[in-house]
Amino acid sequence: QVQLVESGGGLVQAGGSLRLSCGASGRTFSNYGMGWVRQTPGKAREFVAAISSSGTRSYYADSVKGRFTISRDNAKNTMFLQMNSLKPEDTAVYYCAAKEVVVTTTPVLYDYWGQGTQVTVSS
Repeated sequence: QVQLVESGGGLVQAGGSLRLSCGASGRTFSNYGMGWVRQTPGKAREFVAAISSSGTRSYYADSVKGRFTISRDNAKNTMFLQMNSLKPEDTAVYYCAAKEVVVTTTPVLYDYWGQGTQVTVSS
């Protein structure tokens, strides 16, 4: 089992920035592909960004490409999402997720999930 805990969410004005963190414990963090997925009420979970277990490959949804950056520090068992130029449509609960060995951009394929952190962008 992998336990995931997100932090760093909050309220920010449009155009601002936030940095989300995801701390992992339980198993070897570097064995897992990691991702960020977001969800708004009444909608399915939406892929945001993913990073390979080694951190050498990253993937982004078109809606966040050029504004968000995913990264990880395997020595500290932590993943990050730097969010710049935030827009009101980025408002959602953001979840970090883990999948053993491989990296995926498909939310339903993740094996472990955090509890989520709220990001609210005001216009």
